Amino acid sequence: MKYVLETHGLTKHYGGVHALNDADFFLEPGEHVAVVGDNGAGKSTFVRNITGVEQPTDGRIVFYGEDVSFSSPLDAREAGIETVYQNLALADHLDVPANIFLGREDAYDAIKIPGLPFSIPLGPFAWMKAGSMREHATELLEKTGVKIPDLSESLAGMSGGQRQCVAIARAAGWGEKLIIMDEPTAALGIQETTRVENIIRGLKEQGIPVIIISHNLRQVFNLVDRIWVFRQGRIVGNKKTSETEPNEIVSMITGLDQGVHDNASYI
Repeated sequence: MKYVLETHGLTKHYGGVHALNDADFFLEPGEHVAVVGDNGAGKSTFVRNITGVEQPTDGRIVFYGEDVSFSSPLDAREAGIETVYQNLALADHLDVPANIFLGREDAYDAIKIPGLPFSIPLGPFAWMKAGSMREHATELLEKTGVKIPDLSESLAGMSGGQRQCVAIARAAGWGEKLIIMDEPTAALGIQETTRVENIIRGLKEQGIPVIIISHNLRQVFNLVDRIWVFRQGRIVGNKKTSETEPNEIVSMITGLDQGVHDNASYI
């Protein structure tokens, strides 16, 4: 197995709109890469197609050497792909363990009553294994270096950085094959951004492959091994961060590297 993820000719059309065309992409084991490009370049379409949110019009997706076709995000999660979206997909009224186990709750399916020689099935009802979930959540947080003072606190009372850390810890706990992060620090302050970036570096040390969608070139150059550039629905190239510099990437994003003048902007 040479690559964690490959796409060959990945294409997505919405009627006459060509959002993604012939995208050839690869991700090596343990590699952290960034997907960059101007608004409308095809970055989000690419991620939606490899995570089962949408189905491609054409092309192939190969995950750990096997052709895959995810019919839903749940299929992708079950295969080992976790995505941390900008809206985080967290339940504010629940505490940390409940959010980490959201959709994967650890529950009793039967109860044992003293004096009876058999257990009673709970049917559609179940009791959560609160102690077990809290213990496992604590282990995941320690593994990713996330520090939450009170795990019983609902997420509604937490800062944006703490919430982002919980989302990343959840992804790291269930997505050891691949984690995708969509603008992981876009709404965070400097201190919270630093905390999240340190957690991402910890994932690198553990050998967990990561794809980061980001408009922050400083962050990109600090965190990833390779940069993939999208423009107008196509992948126009990829560069190892050790072999390029920000001005070259900006030129690829805007088309100046090919003499294209489309008034594109990049922040």
